[in-house]
Amino acid sequence: MEWLNYHHLMYFWVVAKEGSVAKACEKLHLAQPTISGQIRAFEKSLKANLFAKSGRNLVLTETGRTVYQYAEEIFLLGRELQDTLHHRPTGRLIRFVVGITDALPKLITHRLLQPALTLPEEIQVTCYDGEPDRLMAQLALHELDLVLSDVPANPRLGVKAYNHLLGECGITFFGTEELAKCYREGFPQSLDGAPFLLPTAQNNLRRTLDQWFDQLGIRPQIRGEFSDSALLKAFGQCGDGIFAAHDIVAGEVKRMYRVSEVGHDARLRERFYAISVEKRIKHPAVLAITKFAQTLTKNSE
Repeated sequence: MEWLNYHHLMYFWVVAKEGSVAKACEKLHLAQPTISGQIRAFEKSLKANLFAKSGRNLVLTETGRTVYQYAEEIFLLGRELQDTLHHRPTGRLIRFVVGITDALPKLITHRLLQPALTLPEEIQVTCYDGEPDRLMAQLALHELDLVLSDVPANPRLGVKAYNHLLGECGITFFGTEELAKCYREGFPQSLDGAPFLLPTAQNNLRRTLDQWFDQLGIRPQIRGEFSDSALLKAFGQCGDGIFAAHDIVAGEVKRMYRVSEVGHDARLRERFYAISVEKRIKHPAVLAITKFAQTLTKNSE
């Protein structure tokens, strides 16, 4: 029988948390050759590389991320055991690991996840963002409890997953007050030739906007394309162009980026999905999210 070396696991866990062997040495009060040697021995026993170099720092490999998630749970249980033996309240948390597709705006992600943090149970939320296909692979391996996405799961991946429609909402266009005054009158035809900031072509919102532009015969002047929605809005705040955002976060967008509404078209709609490997949702955090999201999107209509 093969036994896991928990000393090796602990050294790996600390290095992963600190981001470098040097910082782990300071925390553990050990010499760098000692920790480096233990990590190499651990990788040899697992027959896998756990770290890759990124400049002066270490980043986790795919295998490293998997091992790290297990290490987190193992050492959390260890702390709870000590608390129990010393008659201290354990405050045991329910872990909730969520994958978030990188196209999903951060403001919407926060709104969708917020109900999980207000449950009577103590919930520890861990978020990972990435490409949808990669997140689906992690979901299939039960490394994630849920994936939040603006598109349903791709059936071609061969992953048995269930799409739970959280709801849908409209799209509103924003710009600085100067741009809003200029293009608000005659909306949406006024947008023909208007300076625009758009998501990149891989983004579902971009595809929705392109179809809408084509249907109305609108040809915007594309001033910038962004994979990061927050960066796009930052450019919009500076007056570099008009941009689109989802209705459910319209208030936050206006307040945070100090922009004004240009217009709204009820024909533009976006959907959001919670993707799980369970047909019937059981996790309390997921149940709270689905219930809240359906109310939230109905109120935005």
